[in-house]
Amino acid sequence: MSARRPWAWPLVPVYRAVLDVKEALRGRPKRLQWPVVSVGSLSAGGAGKTPVVIAIAQMLKARGWDVDVLSRGYGRMGSGVESVASADALRFGDEPVLIAQRAEVPVWLGADRYAAGTRAESDTKARGVHVLDDGMQHMRLARAADVVLVTYDDLEDVLLPAGNLREPLQALARADFVAVREEEMDYVAPRLKQFVREGTLIWTVRRKLRFPEPLFVFTAGLRPVAFCAIARPEGFAAMLKEAGCGIVDTIVLRDHYAYQMSDIERIVELAKQVNATGFVTTEKDAVKLTAEMRARLETLGPVMVAALDAEFVFPERVARELEERLNRK
Repeated sequence: MSARRPWAWPLVPVYRAVLDVKEALRGRPKRLQWPVVSVGSLSAGGAGKTPVVIAIAQMLKARGWDVDVLSRGYGRMGSGVESVASADALRFGDEPVLIAQRAEVPVWLGADRYAAGTRAESDTKARGVHVLDDGMQHMRLARAADVVLVTYDDLEDVLLPAGNLREPLQALARADFVAVREEEMDYVAPRLKQFVREGTLIWTVRRKLRFPEPLFVFTAGLRPVAFCAIARPEGFAAMLKEAGCGIVDTIVLRDHYAYQMSDIERIVELAKQVNATGFVTTEKDAVKLTAEMRARLETLGPVMVAALDAEFVFPERVARELEERLNRK
């Protein structure tokens, strides 16, 4: 294991002590009327939770469940409990807007996820299920199932602030299901055994980029510039290259960054310098681009949005095992 920020090693015991205090003070979790499926991770961003939240919401909806998503709405300008009512990513947050668009289910926002769930339940007479986005550390809400994403990087990482882990690997003992990327399964699965409890099931997740028709990966030409504001941009760049997208440069901004027109001007200028033919970005970034921003980018070339899809390798098994947990409540 290696630290991303070695200078912060002395602060790790302080962070661990804070975790222990929070655990000691944590009261009994509140229980909503509907069962809750928590989707979370040990790391502070970049594990790929949003595509898995979308996949689970779509899967349950297709099987007849009334589904909504409960989210904190990280970085949103709105406040209190509210539902995503438009594509306004500044008000509602980039990930909640993306989930609402892709999963086509209600997304309720609030720092207090119990209050958000209560509002969601009062908004419909149906009996359904809540999918709790980024819920592993939100222990104030009881859940029927804990789905935890684990990556290769997580197993090599250390606690904040020296690393990106919000909890130690031993916290995986709380997981009912562990979701692992298909390409990392051979390395990750054997190492999980020392951390998960007996009976924890492992799901295989296949991730792939989806490009717009009719030109697909060549939508932005042969020499696009990539730009993104996500937790692990190196993964996005690698997937683009693997798909045959010949990106000539990548501009990286901090996760959840709110684009300004000045940023767009900088991206356009860099694209001119490298003779780019267009741009490629993520869905999470695209929802934050205003019409004016997109128009400015398109003065140089097309803007291609690469959608990241997550699917379970054995979907029927996943659905059966998850519904068994939900039907116990």
